[in-house]
Amino acid sequence: MIVPFGDEALLVVLGESIDEALNRRVHALAAAVDRDAAEARTPWGTPVAGHASLLVPFDPLRLGPKAAGELLEGLIAQIETQPEPEDRASPPVEIAVRYGGEGGPDLEEIAERTGLTGYQVVEAHASVTYRVHLLGFVPGFAYLGELPEELRLPRRDEPRTRVPAGSVAIAGRQTCVYPAETPGGWHLIGRTDVRLWLARRDPPALLAPGDRVRFVPAAG
Repeated sequence: MIVPFGDEALLVVLGESIDEALNRRVHALAAAVDRDAAEARTPWGTPVAGHASLLVPFDPLRLGPKAAGELLEGLIAQIETQPEPEDRASPPVEIAVRYGGEGGPDLEEIAERTGLTGYQVVEAHASVTYRVHLLGFVPGFAYLGELPEELRLPRRDEPRTRVPAGSVAIAGRQTCVYPAETPGGWHLIGRTDVRLWLARRDPPALLAPGDRVRFVPAAG
């Protein structure tokens, strides 16, 4: 489905769920838009990916919304005939985490609600190689999926007004690291010293869509 998003963008909705295969299609379409802008000089802006959608800006002085929609339909048809894109070939980014304690105040509650021990919660969370679906919320905030089935819980009923930077959290099918101190409604299970966002770093964000991430339990 392609719908207008103001006068200068279209929103391509490929689905409604948080799903790795669906998210790969989103990023494949974003890459196709970038190629079309470079090779055919189509006046696209920088596409912005969501879990299952892609916001595609265009120059309305050079391209009307109907023509833009038709071009996007062609690009969608192209990616449907291509093999599913693979994740980046580089090794996963490893993030050391101190689970539980002051930095992970929700760990024991999660264990109680899931019927696991605290150790099993940590073991399950650290057993998966996660994929960066998108960046959003605040600079450097990476939505990582997919969380093991046994750890999937809704967000907290009452969000915290202050979540410290470096907090590792889970909610639904996802996990994350808070790059800065912000409010937040995810369950906090640990903390890391890894900085996901540094303005002086090039690029400032440690993670990018398509990157893979592993969490490594650390002492202390």
